[in-house]
Amino acid sequence: MAKTAAQRQAAYRARRPFEGENGNGQRRFQGWIATRSALALERLARRYAVTRQTMMERLINAEDDRLMAQLSPDTPDWDTYVGK
Repeated sequence: MAKTAAQRQAAYRARRPFEGENGNGQRRFQGWIATRSALALERLARRYAVTRQTMMERLINAEDDRLMAQLSPDTPDWDTYVGK
């Protein structure tokens, strides 16, 4: 028997925490940002032919990588940044 739309949606939502790279999953992100930032995100996403989600992930990950490269493990700054 075919699943209903509600059953397909429930299954999709149940898979989200485990999908993606290395089965690491996805987390819901919702919030308000300034119009200027939203328009800039739209322009960047269009420029690189990606979704706004992908563009936001790229920007966040690039800055995180930059910071992590500057910090030394076993230091108070590292602990503060990673939330220990």
